[in-house]
Amino acid sequence: MIRVSLRPMVNRLNLPTVIKTTILPGDTIERLFIATQVGEIFFIGDGIIHTFLNIRPRIITLGSSSGGYDERGLLGLAFHPEFNNNGLFYLHYSLAGTQGKGALTGSFNPQPCDSETLNMQWVDRETNYDHIDTVEEWVLQSNNQPQKRRTILNLRRPFSNHNGVNSLNFSPETGRLVLTTGDGGSGYDPFNLSQDDMEIAGKIIEIDISKNISLVDPPIVTRFDELPEPIQETLTVIAKGVRNIPGISFQRVNNQYIKYVGNVGQDLVESVFSFIPYKPIPVTQITQAFSMNTVPNQEGFINFGWRGWEGDLPASIAVDCPNNVDLDEKTMAYYNETIATSTLRLPPLTCYYHQDPRPGKFEGTALTGVQSYMGNQIPDLTGSVVFTDFVRRGSRPPRGVLAYTRVGLNCNLSDYSMIETDYDFGAQPAFYVSLGTNLDQTRLYLGVYGSPNVTDFNQGTVFEIVPYSSNI
Repeated sequence: MIRVSLRPMVNRLNLPTVIKTTILPGDTIERLFIATQVGEIFFIGDGIIHTFLNIRPRIITLGSSSGGYDERGLLGLAFHPEFNNNGLFYLHYSLAGTQGKGALTGSFNPQPCDSETLNMQWVDRETNYDHIDTVEEWVLQSNNQPQKRRTILNLRRPFSNHNGVNSLNFSPETGRLVLTTGDGGSGYDPFNLSQDDMEIAGKIIEIDISKNISLVDPPIVTRFDELPEPIQETLTVIAKGVRNIPGISFQRVNNQYIKYVGNVGQDLVESVFSFIPYKPIPVTQITQAFSMNTVPNQEGFINFGWRGWEGDLPASIAVDCPNNVDLDEKTMAYYNETIATSTLRLPPLTCYYHQDPRPGKFEGTALTGVQSYMGNQIPDLTGSVVFTDFVRRGSRPPRGVLAYTRVGLNCNLSDYSMIETDYDFGAQPAFYVSLGTNLDQTRLYLGVYGSPNVTDFNQGTVFEIVPYSSNI
C-alpha cells in the first residue's frame, strides 16, 4: 500500500467543489484556485487567500429541503487554455430563483414486474422540474474584475441531484470545453434520459466556444432539438450512458491522450472508465436523424451502459436482508436494457463496491474525483489514476478514501489499491469531496469537508497530497 502525507493549504472553507491551477493574466506563477459549492472562487497567492469571484447571490438556495445535503450549486469552473492572455473562464452553476416542484411527486424505484415503472416519461417539463443549470462565459477585465460575457447553455433539470461536479474542463485534444453532468437525478434514471440520444442529460458534451459569440441568452431546454441551430452547431456528444460524473481527466501518453471519467454508482458499484479513440457525434446529426426517424451512426461512440449497467454489473435493485447482510438480494432492474447495451457499452477500467469482503479493499459510497498523476515526487503513483470516495462505509468517525489504479494503452480492466494517509483528523468527520491537479498533473490536491451538508459552513480544508513524511 502506498502511503502519503496531506499538507494543509487552506482551511475554514465552504465545501470545495473544484480545485485546479492557472496563471493569471500579467502573472507568471501558477496559482491554486478553489471553487466552493455556495458560489465562491478563491486563489492562493504569496501565501494569502484572495477572493477571485463571489456569485453566491446567483446560486439557488441550497439544502433547504434536504436537511442540508445538496448536489446543486457552483459545480464547474474551467479556465480557457489562453486564460493568461484573454482572461476567459467558464462557470456551471444552479440558478437562483429557479426552484421548481420536481419531475415526480415521490421517490422512484423500478419494479421489474410493473412495466409502468420501466417506461416512464418526463411530462409537462416547463412546470415539472427542479431547477435550471447554466453554463456561462466570463472574462477577467483589465481592472482585475470578472464580468459575465454570455450564457452558453440553460438546462432545465428534473431533480436536484446528479448535476455533476468539477463539470467543466478543456480538452487538450480538441481545445473545446467539455461539460460532464448526469442523468437528471432521482435514482435509477426514471425516464431513461441517459440512453436517449436526444436528451441532454446523461451525456458528455464538447462545446466549441469559438462559435456562437452572441450575448443573447439561449432558451431553457432539456433536449438537443429545442436548441436553435446555431447553438446545435457548437455541440458534439462524446458519450452517453452517464449516471453522474465528477469531471474528466486527460493523460498524455505517447502523443495521445487517455481520457478518464468516473461514473457514480446507484446501490452496488463505483466505476472509473478510460478510453483513447472516440468518435463524437455532432448534435446537428443527432437532430437530423431524429427528424428522419433514424439513428445516427454510433460506431466508435462511447456508451457507459447506464441505466442497463452499473459499472461492471447489471443495474440491480438491492434488497436488504436484515438478519444476514451476506444474503442481501440483488434483482436485475432493467433486463431488456441490460441485454441491449451489453455489447455496446464501454467496460470500466476499475470498479469498487459498496459491499466487498476482500482483504485490502474498501466499501465505498460515492466517487467524488478522478485525476491522473504524472509527477515524480510520489514515484509509486507516477502514471497512475488516483480517485476519491466520499466516505468509507462503516468508518467512525466518517472518513473518505484515496485509491489508485493503473492503465495500459489497451485500457483493459484493472484492479485498484488504497492509498494510506497519515493526517490526524481527530474526532472530526472527513468527507473527501473533490480531487484536483495542477496544469501538468505533477501535483494532487484533495478537498475535505467536515460535514455531508453544504449548510454546515466553513468546515472545508484543501490539502496537497505529498510524499509521506513523519514531520508533516
